[in-house]
Amino acid sequence: MDYGMYFFEHITPYETMVRRMERVIASGRTKYQDYFLFETKGFGKVLVLDKDVQSTERDEYVYHETLVHPAMLSHPEPRTVLIVGGGEGATLREVLKHPTVERAVMVDIDGELVEVAKRHMPEWHQGAFEDSRTVLIIDDARAYLERTQDTYDVIIIDLTDPVGEDNPARLLYTVEFYRLVKAHVNPGGIMGMQAGMIMLTHHRVHPVVHRTVREAFRYVRSYKNHIPGFFLNFGFLLASDAFDPAAFSEGVIEARIRERQLALRHLSAPYLEAMFVLPKDIQEAVETETMVSTDANPFYLTPEGEARQSPYRG
Repeated sequence: MDYGMYFFEHITPYETMVRRMERVIASGRTKYQDYFLFETKGFGKVLVLDKDVQSTERDEYVYHETLVHPAMLSHPEPRTVLIVGGGEGATLREVLKHPTVERAVMVDIDGELVEVAKRHMPEWHQGAFEDSRTVLIIDDARAYLERTQDTYDVIIIDLTDPVGEDNPARLLYTVEFYRLVKAHVNPGGIMGMQAGMIMLTHHRVHPVVHRTVREAFRYVRSYKNHIPGFFLNFGFLLASDAFDPAAFSEGVIEARIRERQLALRHLSAPYLEAMFVLPKDIQEAVETETMVSTDANPFYLTPEGEARQSPYRG
């Protein structure tokens, strides 16, 4: 009988994933969250934040390519990029693959976690923090955007989901926040973001985020991809006032991949285009959603996985 160590992750309130742990690499609590980094034979290193798996070593490139490159490739010449969150440094790594980028600003509230990533997760950042184009700012992203006058060609939002009624991340999923983001997007620019798991049997996270972003941006497009380490389909969004992000042809995307000599492991031009084709039930859920998250009543996920609204008490 196997008496090894196991990590139990509650994917939903009703289903649990069990992962065999070979060794614990690091664990602790920062000012903002618990972290736990362990090694498995299946996915290599696994990062857990507040009991939820955030990233796994052997497939993180799938998630990070999916998050970053649709936004970057939809822009003809992205020179300035803002990353909101993205503490492991892999989002930054993918942004810096584009040779047009002159300045990549990463704003993350949790400096302690960034240091953990720098020390224990080099497979993720691969030296991106030391790149001369990188500007790392440890700050609350909303406070930073309210303070700065800087604008960007591309803004990428890579945040954890707002789980819990008192989660401060709730205020980074509201109409007011997305309007603030839009104010810092250059003409012709675009926002890309992680927008929750797509699991309509349990909750409405992605439809609610999509509906809320539509209050701020003229064009909003959902896309999805299967993330092996999560064993789930995850939703993503592109939003712009200048153009329809899903209107680019496979040929245009292929040309930009070649021009920029991007070393992509997961995405190809045909597959990138295909990610924007949603199944009927998800498309209908997105189109019919009515909940809009606001500063007065931001949405959050309950322990049961339901999307609800209430005044933020934090």
